[in-house]
Amino acid sequence: MVSLLWWILKCEQKSAFVLSQNISQSGLQQASLPPRGWNSYDSFCWTISEEEFLQSAEIVSQRLKAHGYQFVVVDYLWYRKKVTGAYPDSLGFDVIDEWGRMLPDPGRWPSSIGGKGFSDVANRVHSLGLKFGIHVMRGISTQAVNANTPILDTTKGGAYQESGRVWRAKDIAMPERACAWMPHGFMSVNTKLGAGRAFLKSLYEQYAAWGVDLVKHDCVFGDDLDLNEISYVSEVLSELNRPIVYSLSPGTSVTPAMAKDVSGLVNMYRITGDDWDLWEDVKAHFDVTRDFSTANMIGGKGLKGNSWPDLDMLPFGWLTDPGSNEGPHRFSKLTLEEKRTQMTLWSLAKSPLMYGGDVRKIDATTYELITNPTLLEINYFSSNNMEFPYVTSSINLKHPGGKKRRPKKGIKASFTHSLGLTGCSESKASGWSIESLNQDLERICWKNGLENKHQATFCVHKRELQFRLDGVSMYPADYRGKHQLVATDRMKFCLDASPKRKVTSREFRRGTFSPCRWDSNQIWELNSNGTMVNSYSGLCATVEYVEANVNSGGIRSWIATGRTGEIYLAFFNLSEQKTEIYAKTSYLAKVLPDKSITSCKGKEVWSGTDVITTQGTISMNVEIHGCALFLLNCN
Repeated sequence: MVSLLWWILKCEQKSAFVLSQNISQSGLQQASLPPRGWNSYDSFCWTISEEEFLQSAEIVSQRLKAHGYQFVVVDYLWYRKKVTGAYPDSLGFDVIDEWGRMLPDPGRWPSSIGGKGFSDVANRVHSLGLKFGIHVMRGISTQAVNANTPILDTTKGGAYQESGRVWRAKDIAMPERACAWMPHGFMSVNTKLGAGRAFLKSLYEQYAAWGVDLVKHDCVFGDDLDLNEISYVSEVLSELNRPIVYSLSPGTSVTPAMAKDVSGLVNMYRITGDDWDLWEDVKAHFDVTRDFSTANMIGGKGLKGNSWPDLDMLPFGWLTDPGSNEGPHRFSKLTLEEKRTQMTLWSLAKSPLMYGGDVRKIDATTYELITNPTLLEINYFSSNNMEFPYVTSSINLKHPGGKKRRPKKGIKASFTHSLGLTGCSESKASGWSIESLNQDLERICWKNGLENKHQATFCVHKRELQFRLDGVSMYPADYRGKHQLVATDRMKFCLDASPKRKVTSREFRRGTFSPCRWDSNQIWELNSNGTMVNSYSGLCATVEYVEANVNSGGIRSWIATGRTGEIYLAFFNLSEQKTEIYAKTSYLAKVLPDKSITSCKGKEVWSGTDVITTQGTISMNVEIHGCALFLLNCN
């Protein structure tokens, strides 16, 4: 056991050396390791001030930088005045310049006065040995559109001119593509127009001039997909002299097939909705992490370096509430076992690690968890990371191999539908067909995947887009021939393609009906190949039939290999009772390359218990919502 502890110590020293080498070469290879840092959102929502931010940055520098936490990120609405009436989706409280670009609120960010933006803050962060990040929204603000500000031409200087006229905000704005969960705040710009591209270029060149090292680009991915904007922003960032890590958020509905369109353009991209401090949120990440590891997307090619599927921030310690105007005022609701499970999964999935709690009040238990040397070693330097399906438990929720138990003979399973969005090129996007009920009414039904399902066909009624009384269409010409999809039992409710707010993983339900209105989220087009594409995101609707009343608990396991041949194996107990989980050591070789395993020895990280597999089995009693993490040397 002494030799094992010596080996761990040497690995920690090697990790620190490799980390310092990686930081010094970050200009050559962006995000060669999963980015690590602190983000203000979980603890401050949008209300953080310059003083609070710099206090937090100092503590990150003093206590977390040595563990690889490099970035300190100001999350959204840093340009919104903190005054009566202002809230996340308010209108008219933002600070913009003459070109419609966002500026820090001088009431909260006094160093920005005089047009300096975040330059002084970035310089202070850099002096601490850290990197500075900001959150940005899609497109252009509604406030700039209402003011109809001119567009800055950074190439020629002055207002952007084309075809003999000056171009303004209203010329490039796409109000039909307002951000679904912040409709009063921001909307897409038309990147097909030179003026639209000029506006986006002016934004990111300004961020670079301020000294920004990371941008977290919101409302452009997942259900809110805007591939045109992502592609152009990536192009702009690739041409800048300053390296800027490019992050996308959130990632509700994202699948590996969808993410492949953006992974090479960015450095990190969310693959879930917002994660908060509830067990349901943690548990919701297991399936999606499995899918992305299976698709070999961990550490893939990205913008000037690598890209990493992002599981969202770590909501530990002192937090606020989503959408709140109040700073950190409550402690995380997660138990210690649940936090260990989250941190262990995030590390094994090699997710970026962004701590979300108030670092000024970080407690010893949280600090020890987010700086655990074994977890940080796994997060940076492990390989062959994947779900390990060959486990079983004392409650026998799964057979070895990960297969679900079948219902007893003679008992019919019942199914319910789950609406979703997916890339239109995926095979599962095809399955819609139209049926005529009478000359005035048609319905569109999903017929794919109904074999042996005890579930009625899912259908919606087709409704043509409405016209004004004067006969003039209230929709742009691009929407002719498209329609809304009305619930069969509620004729005033239409199918929405996107959530109306930044929902958590726990609250996420794919697809939703809401009162019918003029909104590109509710406009669809049925194609001859059986796909039905949405006008807001360009994604296609799909339906999955899910077995009702399936036990929501269960067990999971992940595996990875270390730099010197060690094996990391984690057992996760997602059920509501303590259970013994076990795996045969011979099964480890089923998923690891070039391995032939008969016995292992090592330790369990959380308890420090020695592990010797004399009977060919690794086992441990795992607490409710808890995990066991084994560090093994096998032969």
